[in-house]
Formats: sequence, C-alpha cells, structure tokens
Amino acid sequence: MKKLLIITLLSFCSQLYAQERLRDYGIVTGIFKTGKDNAITDVKGVKVGHVTLIEGDDIRTGVTAIIPHQGNIFRKKVPAAIYVGNGFGKLAGYTQVKELGNIETPVILTNTLSIASGLDALITYTLSQEGNSNIGSVNGIVGETNDGGLNNIRARYIKPGHVLKAIENAKEGRVEEGSVGAGTGTICFGFKGGIGTSSRVLPESLGGYTVGVLVQSNYGGVMEIAGVQVGRLLGKFDFKSDISGNADGSCMIVVITDAPMTSRNLERLAKRAIMGLAKTGGIASNGSGDYVIALSVAQENLIDEKSEFYFPKELHNESVSPLFLATIEATEEALINSLFVAKTMKGYKGRVVEELPVNRIIRALKVNQEAKADK
Repeated sequence: MKKLLIITLLSFCSQLYAQERLRDYGIVTGIFKTGKDNAITDVKGVKVGHVTLIEGDDIRTGVTAIIPHQGNIFRKKVPAAIYVGNGFGKLAGYTQVKELGNIETPVILTNTLSIASGLDALITYTLSQEGNSNIGSVNGIVGETNDGGLNNIRARYIKPGHVLKAIENAKEGRVEEGSVGAGTGTICFGFKGGIGTSSRVLPESLGGYTVGVLVQSNYGGVMEIAGVQVGRLLGKFDFKSDISGNADGSCMIVVITDAPMTSRNLERLAKRAIMGLAKTGGIASNGSGDYVIALSVAQENLIDEKSEFYFPKELHNESVSPLFLATIEATEEALINSLFVAKTMKGYKGRVVEELPVNRIIRALKVNQEAKADK
C-alpha cells in the first residue's frame, strides 16, 4: 500500500524541469532583479521539499514543505504574519500567529482534507527535535487548496509520513514547479495550475534585501499576464457567458524575506501579495481561500526563548515600500510560473485539464510589447 501511495516519479519531475518559465521566453515583468534561482530559496537558509503522489486513475495530490531556517524552529521562532484575502479555507495555526506574531514549525501546503495529516506530522517533527523534550504544545502551520477536480480527495491519500518525507526532501537552490507537491492536482483559470516561485533582490541603495515567494495556484478569474488579458484572448475565463458563473478556488502564498521586520510590517507585506494575485486576474471570489503567510528570517530577529527580553530590529515604515513592490512582482511572477510549468493532466473520473497554451500566449505578449515600443 505504501508503495502505491508514495510515488514521486523521477521521469515526471525531469519533464517538469524541461518546461520553461516566463522569463525563459524573454518576457520580463517588474523592475527589480531576481535572485540567482528566481525562487523563494534565494533567501538564505530557506529550503523547499515536495512529495508528489500520482498513481492509477484517482491519485493526483501531494505535499510541499517550506523550511524557513535550518535551526530548531520551535526554539528559534520566526517573526510572521498572516493576511486573509478571502477566508473560504482551512489554514491551520492562524490564531496563534495573529496573537503572538511568530511561527514555530515549517509551513506545510497540501489538499483541503489533509490538514489533519499535516498537523500530525508537524507535531511529530517538532517533538522529535533535539532540545524539545519538554514541550507540550505545537502550533503547526498547514495551508491547503482543494484538488478534488483531479484527485479523489475523499480518499485522503496524504498521510503524516508523506508530510515528514516532504520536510526531509527539502533543499536549497532550484525549486521544482508546476504539477508537483501540493500543486499536483490544482487547477488555475481553467488550466493546469500548481506550485510556482519567484524572487526579487533590492539594489543596495534600497537595502539589498531579498524577497522570495512560493505559491499554490488553484483559483479563477480573468487571467492576465504582463498586463494582457490572455483569458479573453483564449476565450476561457470566468463569467464569460453567464453572470451566475463563479471563479471559486483557492491560492496559498508564502512570502519570506531577509529584511528585518516584525509581525506588524510583515502583515503589511502580506497584503501586497494579494495585489500580485490581482495582477494575474485573480479576484478572491466568494468560495476562494486566499491566504498569505509572510515571514522574516533576519537572524537578529529570530526569537530566542532563552532570553528574557526581545530586541528586534525593524525597518522604518518609510523604508518598506520597495519591499512591498518586490512582493507584488515576485507573487505575480510565481503565479504565472506555476501555470507555465504545469503539464496537461488526466485524473479522477477521467477529467483532463489542459496545460496553458504557452506558445500562443508568448506570441500575443510579444506583439503587445512591440506595439508599446512603437508608440
């Protein structure tokens, strides 16, 4: 049974790496430069791991783990904030983050009915860490989107062992994108969605800080790329022919920066990620769970419980606007990357969700760019 469920197909992953991201086609969005890998892992110390489950006709799901730093996260808690764009979702751990302004576990993304498995695994992981022998409370952070369109979600294939494996798989450097991990069975704008990531590095004159974003895209609206309404171009968008239609779905966004910020300004940062979602045409519809988890891994701000007092460094309010823009840019590009890299998938009950027609879109974007250049 375990062999049936724990399937991470190497050939499948190699195909994902072969597909290009937005910038590989010469389309650049935003004004700030990306980091080396254009990924959330461009923030030093951050790791990402996946477990991808694809088997038979109905297993199309997985887990993605984001590790903010390589120490004991419970003992070196991370300043954090969560912003709710629309609350039709099941983000575990929200109230304690809201109350205390930090996280104490890795961040786990999975499907809607696997929140319990994520929490179970985070408890096991935290209790097993050296130095945690006396703790009796763990606030696990587990987010989700519903992959029931391609995955037999009611079967609840995700088990705590898969989550622990995703944590174990976490690594620095290039991040697998598209139909992997928590993005295995997701759908975005009617096309195959998935995991996407991007980063921005501010110039030294603005602090030199890095902002990295990772997304799990599973939402709707009228898709836009680089300011072009490609959803209308393709004739595939919500509310096209019936005003009673909807754009329901969900989107999880994780933002990590090395800029010294505490929960107050991290919440402000998180709000800007929703603006990045809007730039792709997402509308945070009534039935959509759209959440942003924002973290600062600045070493001087990690919370050491051994110390009686906490003396964090905090950027002045006047200095955070460049980080706001960097977050908007990285979120927008991460979401687009999740669509560009995802492949056509056939899943539960024979449903087929097509990949984005990338070449057609690129032609339209380049025509638009040339038209602007001629003006």
